[in-house]
Amino acid sequence: MPSIERPGLSFWSASSEPVISAALERLSGIVETDVERLVEIFYSTFLADERASAYLSHSVVSTRLRYSLRQWLLDLVRTDLRADVSEFEERQIKIGEVHARLKVPNDIVMAGITLLKTEIGQRVSALDLDRATTAETIILLGETMDYAMRLMTAAYVSGAKSRARADEAFRLFSLGQDINLERETQRAALMEWSQSVLFSLLGDKLEHARLLLSTSPFGLWVRHRAAVLFQDSSVLGQIEALVRKVDGQTIPAVARKDPTGVADLQRHVDEIKYLLNDLFQAAANMENGSDPLTRTLNRRFLPSILGREVSLAKNTRSPLALLMVDVDHFKAINDTYGHSAGDMVLSSVAEYLLSTVRGTDYVFRYGGEEFLVVLVETSRSEAQAIAERIRQKIASQKPSISDSARVEITASIGVASFEGHPDYQFLIDLADKALYQAKREGRNRVRMSPAGHPEIPALAR
Repeated sequence: MPSIERPGLSFWSASSEPVISAALERLSGIVETDVERLVEIFYSTFLADERASAYLSHSVVSTRLRYSLRQWLLDLVRTDLRADVSEFEERQIKIGEVHARLKVPNDIVMAGITLLKTEIGQRVSALDLDRATTAETIILLGETMDYAMRLMTAAYVSGAKSRARADEAFRLFSLGQDINLERETQRAALMEWSQSVLFSLLGDKLEHARLLLSTSPFGLWVRHRAAVLFQDSSVLGQIEALVRKVDGQTIPAVARKDPTGVADLQRHVDEIKYLLNDLFQAAANMENGSDPLTRTLNRRFLPSILGREVSLAKNTRSPLALLMVDVDHFKAINDTYGHSAGDMVLSSVAEYLLSTVRGTDYVFRYGGEEFLVVLVETSRSEAQAIAERIRQKIASQKPSISDSARVEITASIGVASFEGHPDYQFLIDLADKALYQAKREGRNRVRMSPAGHPEIPALAR
């Protein structure tokens, strides 16, 4: 076996072939015998920490974590680090990237790994070996687990930094849009809501649920867009508190036709308008981040937005859905009419998408001819209806590709609804699989991902 020169693997590098082989054989025997118990010990560490228990509430996560950890332990004690370990290293890096994407606290993972190291070390000590052999086996175990953990942590830190940069870039990009138009749009949305509440007083019966500010277009904007644009803003916190106060106290008073309700309503609306002005006054600089051809969002912002929306949907138990939209036979359009015609088709499809969804939703240029639509607070059935409306709209249009020519186009759409899995990539994969099904069945159709708990994907990420 060739010698190895990796930091932290001095025992691996200095020990003889018989010593390494014997130690690996002992460790393999222990782990293969007790792997289920070891997995349970690690799992219980996660459950004991309230920060991590939220990640285990989805059955797919729970099942997959157990399976993945089982495979990780077995691979760990079966891998000879003196050989080609590129696949081993890639697996550790992938695990770290997934943890960063899920925002799993790295210290909890490290605590679990330390506990596993102790448990396996105790089992080595119980083998009734001589002191030197026991030490050799435990040292080899420690170097191997620490090496895997270093790779994971490096990938975790890199992923976390990348996400933080993307979060900030999206915030700056969003602030750089037409900020005055956005401010006036939201002021108008607030006033429209307040007028609808006042007009409802003329009726005989007031429906409390339909009067809530939090479910109005303005309320949705505060919860989704403003939270990204003005993250950590104390002014935004005051607006959110006022929205809760309006819904919890003022609207019930209005619904009872309490005379003080209307006065409080007007006062709170004025306060929100004032705070809204302060909020936008703090807006600054722009970083360009839209797709120049379609004016949709750049894919680089997807982790920031979708990660946040998945977390929000999970914490508030609100619905969330994705649409994966693919222009059918796009290569044929490019080949037949030229790439400039293809660009016109993509611009037209993007325009259809942007005009169909709400201002609180997100449209991304996901790939060459693919778009990803994030529908916030949208149920599974609503998402299916929106997807079908988009499909019909695209099929009914004939985008102009020159002064005298138009082309017929269609689109296939995959729909997925959030069902509790904390990894946004899992939701994307579901939408992508549904899209593949739509294309396989003949294109120009909408297909839904399976409801309930879908099949666990192969261990690939």
